[in-house]
Amino acid sequence: MPLTGFAAWGIAHAVSVVGALDGDGDRFMSVPWLVSFLLLWWVPLAWLERARTPAEPEDTAALDALTVTVQIPVYNEDPAALRACLHSALAQSRPVTRVRVVDDGSAHPDGIPLTYDDVRAELHRQAAARGIEVTWDRTANRGKRHAQMHVLAHDDADIFVTLDSDSVLDVDAIAEGLKPFADPKVQSVAGQVIVLNHDVNALTRLICLLYLPFTRGLRSAQSVLRRVTINSGTLAFYRAELVRRAAGAYENEQFRGRPMQMNDDSMLTFYALLAGDTVHQPSSLVFTLAPQRWTHYLRQQMRWMRGTTVRHLWWLRYMPLTGIVFWTTVAEYLHIALTLAIPAVLIAHPVYRGHLDTVALLGVLIAVIMSYLMALRLFTVGRTDMSTRQTLLLFAAAPLAALWRALFLRPLYLYAMATCHRVNRWGTRKSIEVDLAGAR
Repeated sequence: MPLTGFAAWGIAHAVSVVGALDGDGDRFMSVPWLVSFLLLWWVPLAWLERARTPAEPEDTAALDALTVTVQIPVYNEDPAALRACLHSALAQSRPVTRVRVVDDGSAHPDGIPLTYDDVRAELHRQAAARGIEVTWDRTANRGKRHAQMHVLAHDDADIFVTLDSDSVLDVDAIAEGLKPFADPKVQSVAGQVIVLNHDVNALTRLICLLYLPFTRGLRSAQSVLRRVTINSGTLAFYRAELVRRAAGAYENEQFRGRPMQMNDDSMLTFYALLAGDTVHQPSSLVFTLAPQRWTHYLRQQMRWMRGTTVRHLWWLRYMPLTGIVFWTTVAEYLHIALTLAIPAVLIAHPVYRGHLDTVALLGVLIAVIMSYLMALRLFTVGRTDMSTRQTLLLFAAAPLAALWRALFLRPLYLYAMATCHRVNRWGTRKSIEVDLAGAR
């Protein structure tokens, strides 16, 4: 249904533009409207994504033989959330080889070290019972990248899994995330990220909707093309040799002379893009704790937006001119330019100024349709912690997410682009900011 609707919309656009160029209509805005439509290429393509599975029995045997290390960096995490994260890593249907935890100098607000002694002892007991190797190191606070490479630079596994300490794996997450590696061209796999604390307050409900255009929209479309540009650090899989080769460069990345402390996930994906294919596996599920306070959410968004801006510059510089990543990055900036230029032209042009109410109404209608098109993704994952009523209410609220994106996130993104040099501070967690209590 979404594909059919989008196709009909595309045909209507094409007919309108051809008519305008033939003199049957006004040519002035026909081409910009068509370009705006084409920049939504990822919307229909996303619906073609399917979970990848091994083609041959020997592929399954090869996947079973892979050694897998799960790395979990920890910094000022809620002990209950960390305990749930670690248990989920140990209780996988496809057991992992080892779990390596690095505490990046967690501390209470008064400076006293937060050591998680009970959680660490429980991890060792559970891992020993399952025959899984575990390590737990505590380092001085240097940031997530240093915490990761503290153990991964010399780990001999075949596959590295990066998992955030505030996230809980579905029992089949590892098994599903490994399946794309049956293809030797695949260098990295992104898991599907879902909000765990979805019903805590209005903010977490909003975030559930805001995640969809990227996690099940753009990323799904990129996966069809095998060119996913950003894996969520929440859950991602990498060929280990790829990460080991990046040791020294990855944790010491700089931008304008400042150490890059954000967008670690996009940098690892960048290395994978240079080496081969990058995909998304929608059946590899991870449930993460989203910000529960607006101040936390704002700092998180600034961190993501600034880091993404820097990564855009890297893609434009290092990705092939004939490749998809380069041109979709160009398209992103073209989309931003048109978002600013088209309203300005409509207001300034004497003919169109009198039709602003009609244009605004059509714009709202299109935004609502697009919102519901993306929100259909809510129904692709069955959740035991989410009632049908909750899902339907969330779906009904989809246009509010589009409004928030247009009125707040887009202006914030422009500010983040202008201040993208501020990349040397993590900017999120000085103390425990999210907990598992609200997700129960």
